[in-house]
Amino acid sequence: MPENQRHLLLVEDEAPLRAAVAAQLADRGYDVHEAASGEEALARLAEFAFDIIITDLRLPGVDGSGVVEAAVSRYPEIIAIVVTGYGTVKDAVDAIKCGASDFVSKPFQFDELLHALDSAIEQRRLKSENAYLRSQLEERYRFEGIVGKSRAMAKLFQLLETVAPTSSTILVSGETGTGKEVVARAIHHNSPRRMNRFVALNCSAIPESLLEAELFGHVRGAFTGAVGNRQGRLEQAHKGTLFLDEVGTMSAGLQMKLLRVLQEREFERVGDSHTIKVDVRVIGATNSDLAKMVEEGEFREDLYYRLNVIPVALPPLRERKEDIPLLVQHFLDKFRSEAAKSAAGGAARPPITVSQEAMRRMMAFHWPGNVRQLENAVERAVAMSAGRSHIDVVDLPADVQQAHEMVLSPNVLLPEDGLDLDLFVTNIERELIARSLERTGGNKGQAARLLGLKRTTLVEKLKRLESVSRASESRRE
Repeated sequence: MPENQRHLLLVEDEAPLRAAVAAQLADRGYDVHEAASGEEALARLAEFAFDIIITDLRLPGVDGSGVVEAAVSRYPEIIAIVVTGYGTVKDAVDAIKCGASDFVSKPFQFDELLHALDSAIEQRRLKSENAYLRSQLEERYRFEGIVGKSRAMAKLFQLLETVAPTSSTILVSGETGTGKEVVARAIHHNSPRRMNRFVALNCSAIPESLLEAELFGHVRGAFTGAVGNRQGRLEQAHKGTLFLDEVGTMSAGLQMKLLRVLQEREFERVGDSHTIKVDVRVIGATNSDLAKMVEEGEFREDLYYRLNVIPVALPPLRERKEDIPLLVQHFLDKFRSEAAKSAAGGAARPPITVSQEAMRRMMAFHWPGNVRQLENAVERAVAMSAGRSHIDVVDLPADVQQAHEMVLSPNVLLPEDGLDLDLFVTNIERELIARSLERTGGNKGQAARLLGLKRTTLVEKLKRLESVSRASESRRE
């Protein structure tokens, strides 16, 4: 597919009209994808950065205005056109307010729609240098600097709001770069301890011989180089929060001493026999599987349960790709603000836009370094744009530039010796059904609507796929 081909999402519940319009648009060179409902359109928008969306205004469930509003808030540069058979001046005004570029009434000639589309594309081209429709990062999509509106992040925000006011010990788990310390700080700043210190200690960054003294403090003469008394991180965090990052790297001896702190709320400095009482909330973090380390005897089971009173699991970025546009805009705002502070006279840099092609590459990339890697990529892109107000694919890191759009345009290679087409199609069907059930929290009715099926049809497909899996397992045995 040519890189400059425009990706268009056509949302229309009348199948014959949708097919006819889609065919004509495809003939004009557009890469057309179809949706039969507002819900299906929202699902597609969550997975792919379209250049254009054309939607009927009257749709079952989520209407066209809701689709346009969601599309524009997620992708400020998307071109949206509304089509309806119930055209009134109020409808036109409402559609424009939601972010639509134009409004076409049914019945219409295809040339009329094409004219509206061409005009909107030209207007966007002319305005791209001096008018950027900024995405609105509303408070409901944030929790103290944590950004996201995916289902996984909504659940995370709800959990954080619940546990932050308590004093319970928390264990934050997640891959490197998912923002474990950001979450810990958010918990502290939304807790009754917010007026006291948040103290962080990376257990893996300090040599084992020094970690104990760093955590508990020491007295003069406790070891070579201890020329005076020193408070440890525990004392510094009194009445506040102590964040222990990579707690799984602690030695067995230090684990035992930390267990005592969690149980008795007291400790001794290294080289001292005086017991110090402490009131501190401990938040641990790890990118390791502590439960597995317990099974293998590498981590104390009693300490694990003391730390894991409230588990908080952070999803990797690849499992919440619909949050990428929000995160990109968040980082653009951050770097623009920092540039303004460092610039002479505090002059603000003009808003920066991101091409849909660049956004598609970022959404297609797997981000092994998660949010931290995405932030670095955006910072690089801003620097490489060299003052331009538009970020394109060439400004992204090389590995992100090479990401393939696998969601809607899979490149299937046919092996020399052929393939089992029925098995291949069955696997794709199984994957799509699994994704729809995951997106809807296991609700079969909603999952069926996402797939354009009746609920009974989806249930039958699940039974058939289950029987196919059992038969396959039996053959392997």
